[in-house]
Amino acid sequence: MLILQLFLYFVSFFVIWYGAGLVVSVVDRLAHRLNLSSFAVSFFVLGILTSLPETTVGISAIIDKKPEIFVGNLLGASLVLFIFVIPLLAVLGDGIKLAHQLDKKKLFFSLLVTAAPVFLVVDRQVSLYEGLFLIFIYGYLFYSIEKRKGLLERLKDQLLNHKGSVSFEVLKLLFGIVTIFLSSKFIVDQTIYFSSVFKISSFLLSLLFLSVGTNLPELSLAVRSVILGKKEVAFGDYVGSAAANTLIFGGLTIINGGEVLVANGFLKILLFTLFGLALFFYFSRSKNDISRHEGIILLLFYFLFFLTEILTA
Repeated sequence: MLILQLFLYFVSFFVIWYGAGLVVSVVDRLAHRLNLSSFAVSFFVLGILTSLPETTVGISAIIDKKPEIFVGNLLGASLVLFIFVIPLLAVLGDGIKLAHQLDKKKLFFSLLVTAAPVFLVVDRQVSLYEGLFLIFIYGYLFYSIEKRKGLLERLKDQLLNHKGSVSFEVLKLLFGIVTIFLSSKFIVDQTIYFSSVFKISSFLLSLLFLSVGTNLPELSLAVRSVILGKKEVAFGDYVGSAAANTLIFGGLTIINGGEVLVANGFLKILLFTLFGLALFFYFSRSKNDISRHEGIILLLFYFLFFLTEILTA
């Protein structure tokens, strides 16, 4: 039975690989066909859709009365994106160009929105009002970027003009998203099952392992995007997905009714998050790109974070 579970576990990785490739291709074709900014589309659409595993895990955690699972998962997921997934994309793709994606102020604000939850959990509790605040700052980020891109207005106009030709692409996109969602949910469930054998705390498991599991769509998009040469779609998805984690954090906090957290060590996580995001911001704005060398430095910083959490658990 255990061997079968392991087999299905690894097969799910290939299913996610296929679904992620389908999503990247469809979004890029739709953006060009509708004459839309592929970055704007991937920032909001893919950013939220590839965060579906985090949403599912969070709802399950609330039902099981274990809010520390969604807290650890979302805090770890955002850090994973900026100091693991994006640097991995830079290493595999021989650097990633960030020019004409987000200006300095928009990128800084996006990182600030991403880091907001970790500030609020330092005192080990998040209130309903803080949950509403997280939703508000994500909404303001959406407004500030969408206003410049004019995404909603252009999308409405273009869809009316290309209704017939877009329908089939939308079906393919939905199929790819469902594939990613179901496979990710299975992998997350199995990761929890296998890790229970080693008696790992639910918060540490979520922070270090589950956060990587729920970012499998982004990891798959990273490699597929390099192969397909769609780095613009990839970068938009990652920044959008990290910001969407703040939206999800706020929503889950409200659903949970506010909760005193049981985990310790949030100050250490705050310091790693702030330093990691600051390092990413410095590298990304120095030459409007992240080189392979800088990507390696960020990856080493992530492994330092990983080892520190393991050794001090």
